[in-house]
Amino acid sequence: MVSGQAAGSVFDVVGVGFGPSNLAIAIALREWNQRQGAPGLTARFLERQPRFGWHRGMLLEDATMQVSFLKDLATLRNPTSDFSFLAYLASRGRLVDFINYGTAFPTRIEFHDYLEWAADRVADDVDYGVEVVEVSRGPSAWSHGPAEYLDVVAAHADGRVERLRARNVVLATGLRPHLPEGARLGERVWHNRELVQRVDGLRSADPARFVVVGAGQSAAETAEYLHRSFPSAQVCAVFARYGYSPADDSPFANRVFDPKGVDDFFAAEEDAKRLILDYHANTNYSVVDPDLIERLYRSHYHEKIAGTERLRFLNLSRVRDVRDGPDGVEVAVESLVDGARETLSADALVYATGYRSTDPAALLGDLAGDCVRDGSGRLAIRRDYSVETTAQVEAGLFVLGATEHTHGISSTLLSNVAIRAGEIVDAVADSARRSARKPTAAAS
Repeated sequence: MVSGQAAGSVFDVVGVGFGPSNLAIAIALREWNQRQGAPGLTARFLERQPRFGWHRGMLLEDATMQVSFLKDLATLRNPTSDFSFLAYLASRGRLVDFINYGTAFPTRIEFHDYLEWAADRVADDVDYGVEVVEVSRGPSAWSHGPAEYLDVVAAHADGRVERLRARNVVLATGLRPHLPEGARLGERVWHNRELVQRVDGLRSADPARFVVVGAGQSAAETAEYLHRSFPSAQVCAVFARYGYSPADDSPFANRVFDPKGVDDFFAAEEDAKRLILDYHANTNYSVVDPDLIERLYRSHYHEKIAGTERLRFLNLSRVRDVRDGPDGVEVAVESLVDGARETLSADALVYATGYRSTDPAALLGDLAGDCVRDGSGRLAIRRDYSVETTAQVEAGLFVLGATEHTHGISSTLLSNVAIRAGEIVDAVADSARRSARKPTAAAS
């Protein structure tokens, strides 16, 4: 049975997914309504998880954020917002303590608590435990003409199916774990997204060895975490490079994440876009915080002196074969230099091989045919993050995450989350003002 809104009821925004991106939009909408007063913009957000959560599997003790706390959900858009990280600290009674702590980079656990604190304050706008199954073209306000609404079909945990109608839909479905070609997850083969939960099940088993695949920040953090958490286990880090590469966190390089950096990238020609991505990939992709690299190297070196090499680095290597069994996993590691193989018997194999953006078209069904694509088959995205559509669709469809080809490296990162939310809310408000000036007719 499909249920829905009251007859004629239309949301200004329906958000699909409720991670930091749509959470920032919920906050920006709330603050816009506070400034403008009644009637305000209406919104509903739908989240598959039973509660708010952001990379819970990597909430490792002492792991820190790689972005300043000032790049929170609101500050760059509204420095006086009471949804800022500083407002959170004040509410928790830790503002002075954090100042004395003397860092711009809180722990990931603390920042996650901030996100939960903010999500709790807008919980009335969110339905958790809801799976969106389709976004389709809705009707026109008139019997003929382009679709002014989109319909979002959502399945609840109790089996109820609901249809929500909106003038604008924001797709923010997050990232999917990336695995090397041919890799398969299993009981002893994990992606690091579920590291903490999986490791908890092994703590009483006295594991002897872990294998970690990957060369980026999450791989280095995983290796350090396992090495620290299981003092009798060996941790073998496998990667194709000579070693971990340091992230470029210098002030000039960080300008690529500035709001103006998004403007510059969007306006650039395709050749310039590719150059920018190539030049500054080392700010984000397959790179590691230099302090973490130093800690890992020191641990490795001291163990070699002591003759107890628990932390091994199998560089210039790749995993060629994996056999997953109920009591462990056999991992064949091949040298890229001479093809020599070493088989490691391990308690678990962890792929810390990153994420990729989800395909936003996967939920669109027939509506995907109304979305304009560029010469490379990618969605054509406007500067305000809305998808270019054919003349048959007038409703707004916004995409978050799958926009690196149009908006640059910061597309999937927190750096511009507050500014981006404000830009989208401004676009929604402009659309609402235009709609209010039109003659009205009941939506069918």
